[in-house]
Amino acid sequence: MGARQGSAGTLSAGPLAARVTYLLEPKNWLIVTVVAVGAHADGLAGAGWGLLAAFFAAVLPTVFISYGIRRGRWEDRNVGARRARLVVLGFITASVATGLILLAVLGAPALLTGYLAFMLASVAALAAITLVWKISIHCAVAAGSVTILALVYGPLVLGGYLLVGLLGWARVAVRDHTVPQVVAGSVLGAAAAFAAYAAIVALSSFVPSPATIRRTCSATSRGLRDMTAASL
Repeated sequence: MGARQGSAGTLSAGPLAARVTYLLEPKNWLIVTVVAVGAHADGLAGAGWGLLAAFFAAVLPTVFISYGIRRGRWEDRNVGARRARLVVLGFITASVATGLILLAVLGAPALLTGYLAFMLASVAALAAITLVWKISIHCAVAAGSVTILALVYGPLVLGGYLLVGLLGWARVAVRDHTVPQVVAGSVLGAAAAFAAYAAIVALSSFVPSPATIRRTCSATSRGLRDMTAASL
């Protein structure tokens, strides 16, 4: 904890940096991203699927972290201690896995289901790195979210990397991470998201979209009605 004391300049930046960290925490990135990905995949229905995904990817983990704070198991929402971070990452892994299974069984859009699978793999990778080095999970999630949204919605979203940079500054300013940890988290998050999106698109080309399935079912239903009417 002594590393947090820093210089007067760092202390003066503390309140602003802490506020930035709070506003740009992983939960907020994940909620926006899964709803936006779902909406892109299947409109309003897809946004609904995104809300369901957000419950497992962001809401339940936040509730768990808040419960740990109240019980005195960790100091704040950032969960700085290594052992505590591993406990939280373990819970997030279980929660995301549950959401992934539910989305797959219920027939959610392939793009959204694939994104949740990517999240699951990312949490496992970050947990493994955390065993030896405190990589910035905040920046990994933020950079990954901007990358996915830019690939889905277009290059205008790339401006979101400015927020990633702001978040990186905040994480260093509050002395939760070093510059290399912030940079590594950002690069890893962006690279993993790009690779995951390419894999999702390649695999989803073999899976019809929900809209295509609905059109096919509708056309089949109309055909059956026409055949029935003709036979009468």
